[in-house]
Amino acid sequence: MVDIQTWRAWLLTDTPTSRRHAKLSTLYQGWLSFRGNTMAMVGLWILILLLLTAFAAPLLAPHDPFAQDLANRLQPLWSDGHAFGTDSLGRDILSRLIYGSRITLYIVALVALIAPISGLLVGTVAGYVGGWTDQVLMRITDIFLAFPRLVLALAFVAALGAGIENAVLAISLTAWPPYARIARAETLTIRSSDYISAIQLQGAGAMRIITKHIWPLCISSLIVRVTLDMAGIILAAAGLGFLGLGAQPPSPEWGAMISEGRRFILDHWWVATMPGMAIFTVSLAFNLLGDGLRDVLDPKDSEK
Repeated sequence: MVDIQTWRAWLLTDTPTSRRHAKLSTLYQGWLSFRGNTMAMVGLWILILLLLTAFAAPLLAPHDPFAQDLANRLQPLWSDGHAFGTDSLGRDILSRLIYGSRITLYIVALVALIAPISGLLVGTVAGYVGGWTDQVLMRITDIFLAFPRLVLALAFVAALGAGIENAVLAISLTAWPPYARIARAETLTIRSSDYISAIQLQGAGAMRIITKHIWPLCISSLIVRVTLDMAGIILAAAGLGFLGLGAQPPSPEWGAMISEGRRFILDHWWVATMPGMAIFTVSLAFNLLGDGLRDVLDPKDSEK
């Protein structure tokens, strides 16, 4: 107990003794602030549960998600051996939801890596270099922003072909412009700072300034935006799957499961409702987590 209290006092000190000490203290105080937000913690625990479910899918799934049993098709909830019932081919819905969490996390992870990094690169280069480079990059960004995201994703998938990888690429191509706008706005503010002028006088090049001094200051805003955008990314992926342009059968993708279940929505509502509830729960969790992170990482709040 003494050791824990000593570490806590060391992390909460107002006079850090080193740069590392200051970073750890800031992280710990941010965690305490985040932990005080009940709804944000609910979102965090839901996402942790989703990660554990996806990782342990072979252990948690009661049945093979691809095994068909036409004799037991469209079984209701809590039927023998099928807690969430079965679909039109007799496949266990719970098992397909568990394995479908892997596809959802795969899409979210790839888009979260591609879109923010692309937007950060475009936005910081446009904001720091300025001139015609800024004009060209921002007009390209405006063109992408002029189209509804799902419509533009449909166009890209139609051109690239159906498939989960092409769906990820299409969603990433439609998701990067907002990050570019945020990064450019942050860069325009940062580049006029005195310490940037001092770094330039020391001979630092543009690339070093962007990567070492501008990117770290833009990351907090992008993290919040990424977390809040995850719900939209999941819905876009589910929409593509619903239209048959995302993950292809027999993959247990949640949007494709809803598409299959819509034919039975009146008589066998659980076939479409269960994957719909999964999408709703995960999307809500990301929104709750994003709200909590925004409260912690907002520099205006930290100044108060």
